[in-house]
Amino acid sequence: MMQSQPIQIQERLVGLGYPTYIIAEMSANHNQDFDQSVRIVEAAAAAGADAIKLQTYTPDTLTIDVSSPYFQIGGGTIWEGRNLYELYGEAYTPWEWHPKLQQVAKDLGIHFFSTPFDVLSIDLLESMNVPVYKIASFELVDLPLLRRIAATGKPIIMSTGMATLAEIEESVQVIRNAGNHQLVLLKCTSAYPSPPEEINLRTIPHLSQAFGVPVGLSDHTLGIAVPTAAVAMGACVIEKHFTLSRSEPGPDSAFSLEPDEFKAMVNAVRTAEAALGSVNYSVTPREQASRVFRRSLFVVEDVKVGEILTERNVRSIRPGYGLHTRHLDQVLGRHAATDIARGTPLQWELIGSVPAAT
Repeated sequence: MMQSQPIQIQERLVGLGYPTYIIAEMSANHNQDFDQSVRIVEAAAAAGADAIKLQTYTPDTLTIDVSSPYFQIGGGTIWEGRNLYELYGEAYTPWEWHPKLQQVAKDLGIHFFSTPFDVLSIDLLESMNVPVYKIASFELVDLPLLRRIAATGKPIIMSTGMATLAEIEESVQVIRNAGNHQLVLLKCTSAYPSPPEEINLRTIPHLSQAFGVPVGLSDHTLGIAVPTAAVAMGACVIEKHFTLSRSEPGPDSAFSLEPDEFKAMVNAVRTAEAALGSVNYSVTPREQASRVFRRSLFVVEDVKVGEILTERNVRSIRPGYGLHTRHLDQVLGRHAATDIARGTPLQWELIGSVPAAT
């Protein structure tokens, strides 16, 4: 079993034992409106995100403008029937926005980074000195792109949607062979939206053990239950699409969280990670005050001196001021050493000898 090591994103350590790193994915939810993109960054920071993430591409860096069936999106997604080039033209984030949004994020105290899709976008992001790179699930198989990103020396967060274990292993090896060992893998189901029954969160600890890296979740389900559960499974990064309102049309709005929902997710994640704690069988300070209400042996009927203690006049009841219940068999059949009033916690000094055999 390989031991995962945390990565460092600016001042933050990200890995097991550290606070979950929560990423708000803007994606195309700005609807080509710069002011709206600024409001998204502001709302994400207010909702408790640790980082805002963009996607850096143009239609021409992702695909070509061809109308043949190869470039039409088939069934099974919310984009069915769309042309790839047209969809990316609608969804991309203008590159001139990047430095401005980076400054907005910096002023708000959250990280800013992006997913590059080609050498030119890497060059742009390097000129901005982003602290970390994201690799999208669809680009996990673009090994030349992975080498170029890894060569920057920056930490990498890579989604693994659609990938086989062998494909993940090949991609991880490419990154490591390029000299980069600061890697987080994200369990991801590349369906939009994703049904919970296809998420398979139990893969998270297996990924971590298999590759010796921190693992998180890139989540496309509706709601906040799945990312919260992922933290309980060991996820140390949560990435979730973020929108000001799902009522605003857009390529990604249908499976994005609104600000109040994102804030609720952040709170649930923080509660979950606090509850995980550590392996601990000691009595907590709050439990200590409750120990007195555990069961113990009490005299439940008035008993005269010399009277035999029986199941009728001695019982295991709450609270816990009497002898431990483990002594019940030792107590029954012995004499009372003195008169004992009903409701007295049984103690050894109240108990006499075993009666003589007759």
